[in-house]
Amino acid sequence: MPDTQEATTPQDRLQRARKINALIDDHQMTIAELSRERREIFEGLLHDGMTQLQIAEALGMSRSRVSQLLSAGVRPERALLGSGRLTVAIGGKREMGRADGKPLAVLSAEALAAYDRIAELARSVGLSADHEIVPPPGMVNLNRTNLIVLTSPRLLPFVGQVLEADEHLGFAVDEQGWYLIDKNADKEYRSPSDSGEPMDFAYIGRLPRPDGKGTFLYLAGIHGPGTAGAAHYLEGHLAEIYREVRGRRWSALITCHFDPGSRQIISSELLTPIFRHEGA
Repeated sequence: MPDTQEATTPQDRLQRARKINALIDDHQMTIAELSRERREIFEGLLHDGMTQLQIAEALGMSRSRVSQLLSAGVRPERALLGSGRLTVAIGGKREMGRADGKPLAVLSAEALAAYDRIAELARSVGLSADHEIVPPPGMVNLNRTNLIVLTSPRLLPFVGQVLEADEHLGFAVDEQGWYLIDKNADKEYRSPSDSGEPMDFAYIGRLPRPDGKGTFLYLAGIHGPGTAGAAHYLEGHLAEIYREVRGRRWSALITCHFDPGSRQIISSELLTPIFRHEGA
């Protein structure tokens, strides 16, 4: 239980208010996650053949209450993004732009567009998101909860090492540049945009944290439009992906088409099946 000792000074009261805010936030997050899990269980029971009335009778509820809980509360698929405030780490590029001559770490327009899509998607399922720019040489901290990482191993080399845990898909590089690989089909995917086509490929999936204590969601195109395209696909297929993978690690490659002038994403679709990772 919270400490109810009376605060005696303005500073004491402010400190107590901060503690109360933190406790309320923690409890609200816990309640939201339990509500999400309950709704998911109800949906699973319905899928197994139970009726709302049978669920209600088994749990000592009214049928109308079960119906209300199924139509309200947190959508189960939000678990694909995270369980609390999201941090979106984005690989930045080095650019000379300060008056003192020191380099800046800046984001591409496509990476920023990808973040905007993810932040809006998070809001739609009751989450919030902040972003951070990871400056060169891309030493991102992956050992955090509720983490989403954007951009390719070209900007975030450490993520490239973690990608080796994916036995199905991954990135590779040679003298021609970066490309994606389907290890199952022994097939390479090089970006059509390198040949002037308004099209790119991207990786999307959930990878293990280096500390072994969780996972993070990763989206990365061969080039900038691919990263934006991966976010576009996630935005349009969140529930569909979640039904297939639930809490497992997984990965897939997507293809996207973009407007050659504005570079806005027009469409995105799966390039490979969604692979569920063994032992995950």
